[in-house]
Order: sequence, then C-alpha cells, then structure tokens
Amino acid sequence: MIEKWFCDWTPSERWPHYTRANAGEVLATPATPLGQTYSWENAMLQGWRDGYVRTGNIAEGEMAQVRPEAVGFFGGYFYINLSNVRMQGVRNPALTVEQLDMAFFGDHPDVPPYEPHPDDDRPDLVDDINAHTGWIMTLNEWPELDQGREETIALRANRPDISSTSSSELLARIREVQPLHHSGFTLHCLTSSGSGLAPGLLFAVGEAIGDPTMPMKVLAGLGSVDSAEPSFVLWDISRKVRNSEFLTGEFDAGVEGLLDRLASSNNADVADFLDDWNDFIVRFGCRGPNEWEVSANSWETKPELALALLDRVRLQDDSEAPEIRQSAKTAERQEVVEGVRATLAEMGNEELIGMFEGALVAGNMMEFRERTKTNLVRVINESRVIFYELGNRMATEGHLKEPTHIFMLLDEELESFVSNPSDFTEQLAQRASDYEQLWTIEPPFFVKDGVVPPMTEWKVRGEEKMEAASAGEVLQGVPGCTGTYRGKARVVTDPADPRGLEPGEILIAPLTDPAWTPLFMTAGAVVVNVGGQISHAVIVSRELGLPCVVAATDATKRIPDGAEIEVNGDTGQVTVLKTN
Repeated sequence: MIEKWFCDWTPSERWPHYTRANAGEVLATPATPLGQTYSWENAMLQGWRDGYVRTGNIAEGEMAQVRPEAVGFFGGYFYINLSNVRMQGVRNPALTVEQLDMAFFGDHPDVPPYEPHPDDDRPDLVDDINAHTGWIMTLNEWPELDQGREETIALRANRPDISSTSSSELLARIREVQPLHHSGFTLHCLTSSGSGLAPGLLFAVGEAIGDPTMPMKVLAGLGSVDSAEPSFVLWDISRKVRNSEFLTGEFDAGVEGLLDRLASSNNADVADFLDDWNDFIVRFGCRGPNEWEVSANSWETKPELALALLDRVRLQDDSEAPEIRQSAKTAERQEVVEGVRATLAEMGNEELIGMFEGALVAGNMMEFRERTKTNLVRVINESRVIFYELGNRMATEGHLKEPTHIFMLLDEELESFVSNPSDFTEQLAQRASDYEQLWTIEPPFFVKDGVVPPMTEWKVRGEEKMEAASAGEVLQGVPGCTGTYRGKARVVTDPADPRGLEPGEILIAPLTDPAWTPLFMTAGAVVVNVGGQISHAVIVSRELGLPCVVAATDATKRIPDGAEIEVNGDTGQVTVLKTN
C-alpha cells in the first residue's frame, strides 16, 4: 500500500476537523486525479468558496484561492471540512453548532467537540448573515435556478457530434464547459447551506409544542424535486413493460444486451418503448451512481445501469405509483401545517409563529438544492462524455493502455496530453495501478485535529467482521421519514446490481444518491448506514412516503439479508424481528 496519494491535500491548521458525513453521498469512491483537479479543485470548489461568501458566513479572502478549505482530499477520498461548516452555526444567530451537527451526524458518538477559535466570532458579518437568512425565509421563487435549468438542458441539446470532432476541438469544448462547474456550484453551495435552516427552525418549534416528529412531516411531499423526476418518468415506462408480454419476456431474459435485442425486433411494443427510452436518456442520462465523479459511468455512458433499475420498478403493482405515495404525504403535510398553526395561535407566541412561517418558506431550499445539483450534474456529464470519447480514441490509437487511464491525468496536463499523448502512456498506467489500491481501504469517518493517519493504517475493506444482529435487537438510527413498516430486509450495496430487491422489501443501503431513487419505488421502507436530516435518502423518502431511517451505523453489515425487520421512521429504530 502506498503511504500517500499524490493528489492529497495538507489539512488546514485553521479548520482542522474533517468528516465523510454527506461527503460519502457526494463521492462514495476515491476521486480520480482528473475528477479531483478538473471538476473540483479548479472549478467547483471555487464556486463553493464564492457561495460561502455570498451567504455572509465567510468573509471575502478568508478562504484560500487555491484549494479553499471547505473540503479536503485524503487517500483520494473526499471530506467535508467540519470545522469550516460549523461557522454557519457559530456566526449565524438563527442556528447553533448543535443543530448543525444533528443535521449532519444525528447522534453519532465520535463527533469531535466544537472548540472556539479566536477568529470564529465575526460580529462584522452578522448583518450580511441576517440579510441572507431573511432572504431564505422569504424566497418562494428563484428565477436564476430556472434559467440554469434551461441553459444546462440547452447545453446537452447543442452538444456537437463528438465522434467526428477532432481531439483539439474536444479539448476546447472541455475548457468551455469547465467554468459552468464553477458558477453552478456557487448556486449549489447557497442551496446546500440554506437547506439546514428549515430543519433547525422546525426542530425548535417541534420542541416547543411537544411534537418532535413535526419537522419530518412538514418537510415531506414538497413536490417538484428534480432528483425524483427521473423516477416518475421511469415509472411510466415501467408500466409499458409490465403491460407488454413481449417486453416482459425480454426483461426476464436480462438487461445485458437488452437494447441490442430490442433494436433487432419488429414487435409493435418495441418502437414505442425505444422512443420513450431514448427520450429518457437524453433528459436524464446525466444521472448515475457517484455522479459528482467525472469518471463514473452515467445512465448515458452505461445504459444498463438504468435498465437494471427499470427491471426492479416494473415488478411493482400499479397501486404503488409514486404519485399516489406523494399525494398522501402532501395531504399529511398540509394537515400537520394547519394543526401547528392552530396550536401556535392558541399559545399566542408571536416569535414561534414567525419562526414557523419562515421555516415553511425556508423549506423551499430542499427543492432548490435538488435543482442546483441537477443543473450541475448535467454539466459534469457533458465533460464526462468528452473524456470518455478521448479515452477510447487514445486507447484505440495505442496511446493509452486502457481508455479509463485518461482519468489519471491532472487538469493542467490535458493540453500536453492532447498534443503528445504517447508521452503519458507509462506514467498514467502506473497511476492507475496505484489508484486501484485506494479502493481496497476504508477512509476514516473523521479526520480530527488535522491528523491524517497513514494510508497503511486504514482499515482494509471487508476485513472487519461485524456480528449480525439477532432477533429482538434494535439498531438506533436517526428518523428520516415518519411511519412504521414491517417487511423483509434486502441489503443492496450497489444500485447497478439491485436484482435481489423485490416489491415491498426494505432497502438496506450504505448510502444513496439519485441513482438509487428508482429503487425507492420498489421498496416499502429505507434504511441507510449514514446520513442526516438533509441527506438524499431523507428528501426522496419524504417525497415518496417511505418510512426511512438514516445513520443506522453498519446496517448493511449487521442486518441479515432476508431478515424480517421493523422500521420506525418516527423514532429512528430498526428492530430485527426474525432472522433466517
């Protein structure tokens, strides 16, 4: 094992604590050198810094221009700088560090305590912070995000025929797209940081009225969540498969080679399906597992990923349509909102009334956050498809030993590589060999006090054996979406291989991102190893009305596959009722 990955950062002395919480949802796997430098360091992290300045929580010039301290990369793995994030709780009068930590970690026992730094307290920023907070609490429409949606859709629609475009022209396209990573992440930073406000305010109101489940219900059934949209479209396509004997037979035969088989068929149902499918890929092909990483396959570059999800969704009964689930949550939300309003009116507490009404509007940030991410993911995929084309082209010409070795480049090496690709052949092959080692180790959940253990001391994946939970045992997680559900546990560790998940089973996952969302339509409930109140699993579960528990540590290792369990989304408890 190599001691240190050549792309790794030096931890910040000013903000020394880092965490994989939420970072594991962003980049579950090690970042490639090209993904880290092209997308993150030289684009998106610049937007992250600029977004923090716009919130008022960070002063202009307080973070570095190069490798701004919002995050860190250690052992190739992406970390969020916890110390830096906590400035929102320290400097924002509407939040506390404790509320912020709860949103990130639940009651995780190893969270490093907050220790004040002399530069933390910045009363000169309070006016800007309050102005930004007030903006969030009054923002019902945000045309800038809608414009970004139209612009990124147009970017995809106006993509050149990359197969017939010269390598130098492809490089020019890459440089044209790169600044959109920066500007897109500035807006995403605003929505991500703003998403923690509503849960924090609602938690305070819930405590005041004695209803700790209220925040989850009020933040459910919001509608217009972009990351859920592909699932609704996929559901409609799945009904055509389910209602076609021919298409059902083809899916039963397996998704490998499915599109080729259908292309050679003259069955009447096939043309309609392929029209829908091609439109789906144009609209949503940018999505996929690990979609922040430019080297990761998307639904466009590897359609079998989406077909595998469709294969599970088609098994679900019509009565489980996502519109039905969502409408139930929307109705519950409206009922709860009116109930809280009545309670607060009886109490006559004007401060709480104002806090609650502001929190309802601030909840829009959940929707806005999914839109900014979707806009940005479209941009990342435009870079991705060009890198894949260049990699395949250079491998065919003998300049790369493998097409994926292109992702071992650094951003600053791209021009030299396109001009003289054979100069990089051996170096990239060696980097690829070293990079493979990063996948064999488990990154520490926290990096504390700026101390990164040598990679030789990290746990080896699969080496640690977990004792399976026995009947009657309770795993404590964090409530994500209300409701109680009993069913069979199905452990799925890769959304590209969900074949074991049957309708109504409980999805047990390490983490989720939008690539997992269609599986939520098959599942009866969701349990995730990590996550907080604004994590993807929570947002989507609330949209689809699924009981959900997050931060159930090591659930994928401790809950036996096939065990009968109960998920309580109100208390965060997962009870093993019966094992195999």
